[in-house]
Amino acid sequence: MKLTQKTRLGILLLYAGLLFSVCRFLFNSWIPPSSEKGLWLYASLANLLLGTLLLSPYFTKPADAVSDAVVAALAMPTVHAGVVALHREWLLVSWKILLTYFILVIVVGTFAMLARGAETPRAKQLGETLYVLSTQLGQTSLVFSLLFLYALLAFHHDDLRQFLILAAVWVVVVPARLFERTAELVGRMKEIWVNTANYESLGVPHARKEPSVILLRRTGDVPLRFGQVLTMAGPSGAGFSHTMVIDELRLAEEQWIRCFAIDGVFAADTEKELQQTIRRSTVIRLDGVVDRASVDAAFGQCPAYSKRAGFVGLVAANTDISTLRFEIVRTDLAIGEGQLVEVLIAAKPVLYQIINGLTQEEILNQKNTYGFALGSGKKIGTWNGTLGRFEHVRWIPRLNDPVLLQETVTPPERADAIGFFPGTAYPVSINVQQLVTHNAAILGILGAGKTFLALELVERMLLEGIKVIALDLTNQYETELAPYYSAATEQPLIDALKATGPPGRANVKQNVAEGGSVEAFRGELRTQLTNFSGGQNALLKIYNPTIFEVWRQDSKPFSGQASMAQLTPTEIARIVTELALEICSTTVTDRARLCIVYEEAHSLIPEWNAVASEGDKAATNGTAKAILQGRKYGLGCLVVTQRTANVTKTILNQCNTVFALRVFDSTGMEFLRNYIGDDYSSVLSTLEDRHAVVFGRASSCSDPVLVRLNDRQEFLRLNRRRRP
Repeated sequence: MKLTQKTRLGILLLYAGLLFSVCRFLFNSWIPPSSEKGLWLYASLANLLLGTLLLSPYFTKPADAVSDAVVAALAMPTVHAGVVALHREWLLVSWKILLTYFILVIVVGTFAMLARGAETPRAKQLGETLYVLSTQLGQTSLVFSLLFLYALLAFHHDDLRQFLILAAVWVVVVPARLFERTAELVGRMKEIWVNTANYESLGVPHARKEPSVILLRRTGDVPLRFGQVLTMAGPSGAGFSHTMVIDELRLAEEQWIRCFAIDGVFAADTEKELQQTIRRSTVIRLDGVVDRASVDAAFGQCPAYSKRAGFVGLVAANTDISTLRFEIVRTDLAIGEGQLVEVLIAAKPVLYQIINGLTQEEILNQKNTYGFALGSGKKIGTWNGTLGRFEHVRWIPRLNDPVLLQETVTPPERADAIGFFPGTAYPVSINVQQLVTHNAAILGILGAGKTFLALELVERMLLEGIKVIALDLTNQYETELAPYYSAATEQPLIDALKATGPPGRANVKQNVAEGGSVEAFRGELRTQLTNFSGGQNALLKIYNPTIFEVWRQDSKPFSGQASMAQLTPTEIARIVTELALEICSTTVTDRARLCIVYEEAHSLIPEWNAVASEGDKAATNGTAKAILQGRKYGLGCLVVTQRTANVTKTILNQCNTVFALRVFDSTGMEFLRNYIGDDYSSVLSTLEDRHAVVFGRASSCSDPVLVRLNDRQEFLRLNRRRRP
């Protein structure tokens, strides 16, 4: 039990009374002899005043060791004459040894203070050695006990009564510390018999981390749980304050309680009872004084307590404008990337999305350390239920403010949402107009959910009346989008396109550009797309460039013969894109009219170093040029690929909305880092299926967010009924 300063002062007065009473009994005077006969009393008082009770009751520093040794050394010359007069050689030798010891303590302590702050390893080792020697050799009780015992042997050995009584005084004051032990025993008995178990003192305030975290040194053994309210005396000793238990730490045989300061309002009679109880105990459990319902009512307006079920951590250092860093204090909550946490900024609840975590270590009480997990989240904003979106909030949260994990819920049905923040009811929606006019890209490995997301986005375009041309190498679009696409109606048109190609292999012309079947294919395709653009019924065209056999004349004719080359899917994609631009360019508009979908885009618009033939370079450049010009005519594109490195960056860099699913390749992650930053790009390799990082102009969130995408069947159930 730790004694208070007031108690130690009272014990000092008791010891002083004992010493002066012994002096009166032995020497018939309350005032000790001024000769060497009074050295024992001065040594005892110095020990009590400078050491065990007042100035350094717990730990002796080098400065304390030097000051104590100086006081003891100054007393030695005053008794030298008395020692010489006794004519005992061993007393004179002992006097010299003792004085040497005091001088040694002074020298070692002085050098220990001078060596503080040394920089070189050897100097640090020397300084630490001197520090240990000075604190051990210069302990207050040791220095003045040696002085006391020397005075006892030198000046009282010839009087048995004085010798035994003074020896008993030394035992009472130094080894036994009778009055301190008695005070501790009385305190223990008081806790057992006067206070009930509910009022047991649980700890002693040790440190405070402003503005709200308090560290208690545990003294009681009563079990505690997270969220339990403790009440203690106020900082100035008046009134009382309340804290909520966060966790417990055990270091170097000591146990610590970490708490969070909270405010509550109680009835007058309850406050009076608390005031009376606090006088009897340092730190108590509040639910031992008042009932649980009263505790909940008193702290109902305090978010840290009322939302304690989600209390997951505390705002940590290095939190900045966009990134929250928080120390995780709970191990019983399931925490993972993508989840949302809430922090107050200027009294507004602001949400952050967890995107990373790492382990840390903190020094606690000298060299003891404890490890903990540090979470990292990106600012999302505050939710505006009226507008159905997040709004940006300026500035940062306070250090050590509570971080509250959002409760996991089943997302509601939202036809306009492409997904939800994982485990929450907060939707993420897409502005389809801006998705098209400012281009979009879906990037991710095979099987991550790219095609299903692309199909959903295409269907949303169709529902808003935006026409779509899908260049599909997978043959999935025709099946999945069957309600919008009549295979029976389109098949004759596709057959007509296919029929224009094969005859071109024998179509040799003097003018190379007229040879082959490119112009015939282009003409038929122009007719079909013109009718499609002006028609009111069909909204969707699907072409698989690999099924068309289109020939291009590659050389001047010789003897009626010329070399021919079949167009690649990349070259056919160029023809489709340029014709779409040509048809749309008749009208300037800021509304989305037509979107071209490049499914398996690495085969349709490849990067210059990933082309199958030299002709693909020119074809890709032509496609990119058309896409760059398309916005002012309402023409846009949707790029879908699993190989970001092999898709032309000329088009990808124009995609203002990006859906990043699971990605492994370094080129893809480096490209995405420019869009979504280091924090979100670091989670791409570990994303689950049907999860994506969404960012861009079309997103309802102004910053990158990690989204759990819709299930395909759920989307169809909610949206197919809206089909025109």
